Amino acid sequence: MKQVKSKEFQMEVLESKIPVLVDFSATWCGPCQMMGPVLEQMSAEYEGKAKIVKVDIDESMDLAQKYQIMSVPNMIFFKDGAPADAVVGAVPAAYLKEKLEKLL
Repeated sequence: MKQVKSKEFQMEVLESKIPVLVDFSATWCGPCQMMGPVLEQMSAEYEGKAKIVKVDIDESMDLAQKYQIMSVPNMIFFKDGAPADAVVGAVPAAYLKEKLEKLL
């Protein structure tokens, strides 16, 4: 799962030809750490069909502000360069997969 910073966000997420799940998280966030392995597994599972990337809100505060990230983990699903759905908090992989499948 790729770590994306502000300067790469445009190319990696907004210009992506396939749906992108962006995990806005922080290193100090326990639930974010719990979601890490789940998202890593999904990243491998959806390779070529969808992208899953991580944005550290402490390193990319501009993105956190732009997308109004008030709590983490906060996962925003992007399709065609725009937010299409979002999930806040630690959730089961099946729930994330269900939302991602709708965008494929």
